[in-house]
Amino acid sequence: RALVSGSAAAALRLKSLESGAGRFTDFLLPSLTFFEYLDLLGESRLAQAHAGTGDAADRDLPALNERFVHYLNYGGYPEVLFSEVVQRDPRRFVKSDIIEKVLLRDLPSLYGISDIQELNALFIALAYNTAGEVSLLELSKSAGVAKQTISRYLEYLEAAFLVRVVQRLDRSGKRFQRANFFKVYLTNPSMRSALFSPLGADDEAMGALVESAVFAQHFHAAEHLFYGRWSYGEVDLVRLGSDLKVRSALEVKWSDRFAERPADLKALISFCHANRLRRAQCTTRTAQHRAEVDGVRIDFTPASEICCAV
Repeated sequence: RALVSGSAAAALRLKSLESGAGRFTDFLLPSLTFFEYLDLLGESRLAQAHAGTGDAADRDLPALNERFVHYLNYGGYPEVLFSEVVQRDPRRFVKSDIIEKVLLRDLPSLYGISDIQELNALFIALAYNTAGEVSLLELSKSAGVAKQTISRYLEYLEAAFLVRVVQRLDRSGKRFQRANFFKVYLTNPSMRSALFSPLGADDEAMGALVESAVFAQHFHAAEHLFYGRWSYGEVDLVRLGSDLKVRSALEVKWSDRFAERPADLKALISFCHANRLRRAQCTTRTAQHRAEVDGVRIDFTPASEICCAV
């Protein structure tokens, strides 16, 4: 038996598919999850308490949320986590150790990418707008690049485990025959803060970063993850079972407003009715309770606790 490890995930995957189909097994090592981040900081009691596996007396939501915001900004890489020097200038670390090594060196040639600056510009734009819905046509127009080229860039960025493309479902939980629109998430939410600037808990962009973090906790699992959007509504995270039927629905919010007014979650409730779901989840900032609206039970849980429990 031989074990091969390396940071050049795209090259390893491409070569293993070409020469080792059926003989190689890939083990994906994702970025740090929130639970792992807390454990590395010596906060395992806090993590277990909020994950439901520890002593409830150790629960401390303000402390958990404080750690969560720090995780969103710095928690994806152990080197950033433990080094105050790197935290003072995370952009330099990410730029030199991630962007230049993964995006700007010889790996893109494996995917037939010749214009490295175009690839870099696309990644920067996607990182800034993580959790945003895009289309090949929109990306092509804004970048002035052919749709086929954009598609190849996205394929490479996914293979390099920098982004994850999530496809859209309609209100009935079915995939569109033509996937014109999709969402792109950073696999590690702290990349956005490192490339631009750290965000505070009250910053407007924090909602998208929280949504990226919720998705990031699931990327290493063998789950069918989608989002739902139709002409009059959207649901952030939808899980399909092996039979491709809707199993759960989650709305991601960094606010307590909907916990106070659950009837305002009209798109989520409509989606549950259309797919015979009797319960759904909605994240909050601090609120935690349960409500029932039109026969649908909605569990409101802080986003930090949702991420901690995965």
